[in-house]
Amino acid sequence: MRITNSMIDKQLRLPALILGWVGKNTNEAKLRKNHGKLNIVQKLIIRLLKPSNVITEEIKIPRQDGSQIRTLITKPANAGIKSPVILWIHGGGYYSGSPEAEIGVADYYTHQQGCVLVVPEYRLSLDAPYPAAIDDCYTTLLWIKNNCELLNARDDQIIVIGGSTGGGLTAALTLLTRDRGEVNIAFQMPICPMLDDRETPSCKDNNAPFWDAKNNRLGWQLYLGHLYGGDEVPSYAAAARAKNFNNLPPTLTYVGGIEPFRDETVNYAESLSAAGVPVSYRVFEGGFHGFDAIVPYARVSQEAVKFRNEWFQAALKKYFAPQSSSLVSPGNASYFNNSSL
Repeated sequence: MRITNSMIDKQLRLPALILGWVGKNTNEAKLRKNHGKLNIVQKLIIRLLKPSNVITEEIKIPRQDGSQIRTLITKPANAGIKSPVILWIHGGGYYSGSPEAEIGVADYYTHQQGCVLVVPEYRLSLDAPYPAAIDDCYTTLLWIKNNCELLNARDDQIIVIGGSTGGGLTAALTLLTRDRGEVNIAFQMPICPMLDDRETPSCKDNNAPFWDAKNNRLGWQLYLGHLYGGDEVPSYAAAARAKNFNNLPPTLTYVGGIEPFRDETVNYAESLSAAGVPVSYRVFEGGFHGFDAIVPYARVSQEAVKFRNEWFQAALKKYFAPQSSSLVSPGNASYFNNSSL
């Protein structure tokens, strides 16, 4: 899908022009040369933009091999009753990003909505391809379930949210969690998610600003390694490849109308709906990837944020998934609905 200027939302056109050069000359050699530099800058963000209205902590979550996952946690400053807890998965094309880059969301989800936020620094594809990232996310999810008392969080409202790559990992993680049957997730929000390594019509020849078909191909190549281009890519790597969407948690998702992820997001949402999963989704016409975060003043961005926040607030009142000490079979979560969305 070739993108022309007229296809971009009017309020996004100038930012799109500025963003047009970002990533256009990205290749694996340049990424490896600069690997780590961007993350160092991102890690400085928390020193400069650390929210004053929440409690921010850094912990290390152990992996089975004895290594550790550095993880940021934000908690409400004046928490009384136990809070919902969100596993927040950062984006970055699988090859970049850090928890610090997501600290801006703490004001809304932690300060305004009273949620605990847990953001792991999962292994990036330049260091370790699939399944390292999903393994780290699952390890973090198990840690959350087993440490709700420490977090002052309620174990019947464990939520998974992520954008872009984080959205793809969110969708893959809920598949993996359903199949392993060890944790119940109350609901998920994969935003503008990176779901499908195969070429969809909206991704083919896509030249949208910020994230285009070339970036997308590189991201999948680095993440999948020798699996890339084959028929054996598992759904835990690319959630769009799943054959069974039954018993997944209630879902909100949305996507920009001109970004490569448009078709895969719509297909995913429709597959969930066909399987009987409660799902709300929208396509925001004229939006390139990340439009809502990059150009927050635009009307289309404000509509996306309103859609997301209103659904989230209603979901907090509606969806609960109590844990069980005998979670042994896939898909045995119970979602308690107290109101209608």
